[in-house]
Amino acid sequence: MKILLDPGGCPWDRRQSHATLVKYLREEAGEVACAVRKKDWRNLKEELGDVLLQVVFHSELARRAGRFTLADVIRTVNSKMVRRHPHVFGRAGKLSTPAQVLREWAKIKKAEKKRAAGKKA
Repeated sequence: MKILLDPGGCPWDRRQSHATLVKYLREEAGEVACAVRKKDWRNLKEELGDVLLQVVFHSELARRAGRFTLADVIRTVNSKMVRRHPHVFGRAGKLSTPAQVLREWAKIKKAEKKRAAGKKA
């Protein structure tokens, strides 16, 4: 992606922004859903790659603007999964049903959103 966005890279890619790429991200996510519905595992592999390309593209645009990097995105999602699974990573008692997990996930997510809103104020 770095090469594609460099001055000698792809003219189309170089003209893109987060805003112009949103429609492609939505399109690719829809194609993932379609492949899952059809149980088309070969196509699912390809479509997941297309979604990953969108993540890489957005991350490279953000890196160039000094906002964040792909490594930051990966660290963020890793931290989020650990935070939202305290029953697995040792900070809470074990949850034995999917319903319990969903309730705990929603509670943690709500608390995260509340903290984030407080930081913005």
